[in-house]
Amino acid sequence: MSDFEQREVTIRALKSFAADPFLREFFISSKTFQDFLRPAANRYIVGENHFELFGKIKNLEHIGYNTGIEFAGEETSSISEINIAVNEYINLIDSIEEGNYNKPQLGFDLSNLGSGISKEIAILNCEKICQKAIKKDIPIIISMERSKWTDVILDIFFILRKKFSNLGITLQAQLNRTYDDVKEVIKTGCKIRLVKGVYDESRDISLPRGGELNKRYLELLREIADNNNIFAYATQDPKLVDMIRGEGMHKRGEHEMLHGVRPELIKSSRELLTIKPRISCVYGYNWYLHFMHRLAEHPENIYQAFNDLYLRNKNKELYSHHY
Repeated sequence: MSDFEQREVTIRALKSFAADPFLREFFISSKTFQDFLRPAANRYIVGENHFELFGKIKNLEHIGYNTGIEFAGEETSSISEINIAVNEYINLIDSIEEGNYNKPQLGFDLSNLGSGISKEIAILNCEKICQKAIKKDIPIIISMERSKWTDVILDIFFILRKKFSNLGITLQAQLNRTYDDVKEVIKTGCKIRLVKGVYDESRDISLPRGGELNKRYLELLREIADNNNIFAYATQDPKLVDMIRGEGMHKRGEHEMLHGVRPELIKSSRELLTIKPRISCVYGYNWYLHFMHRLAEHPENIYQAFNDLYLRNKNKELYSHHY
């Protein structure tokens, strides 16, 4: 097996571990498992409560970044867990106002708000959050999930976008259907966050990572930019970022990256002194899926994860200075 083939198998394995319901339930129920993974996950999870979250947010704002906040969780099937997530976002909005922060962008998966149970529940919960946020001038962006949810997510978005001008949407370049979806989303005038997509999708409906996907990403980004939509190019791929900068699109849109992934890359966007880049900060207790996706996105991160596990918390203070 070639190095490339081994890397692809590792990516599929990590995505499989992320989606495995037994491992996800085991994570929630086992404090020992959580404590074991936490030193490696601390690189990507900014905290498990508001105190830890806002300490990090304040520091990132101070050194020149816009920020985004997401409460960890997706594909929730429990009403009690859904209510916890909704109340968490409502309380977040109050905390943002009380702390006088620079209006961080809030993001969430609709499956964390009940779309897996019914579209109606997700609409009601999303509406509740949007109503609270728009009064405080706080932007909201809906995340994109596995392809089986795409129609439901877009249906809910189109319904709520008519009511809430602060609502934006994420689109995945890897899905073949996005060429058509982007044309409809552009018409709403919303902010569009373009990602490659982290889910392991069938080759019948998607492109794998590589040159063809980067080419498609640029084509989609051009279409969004040429229609004067507000947009974010959300990518941790330095090659793709160089291509975007080469076309000058970094002067028209916002570079967004997840906290903990290649901090030197988002730092270089800040140093360009164009549009202020945004660091998306994930917090909360249900961080297993997010952590596994970060490893799958760049399997070489496994080396760093084992480093962090071996050194435990010794790297955490050093890492906080990388931005």
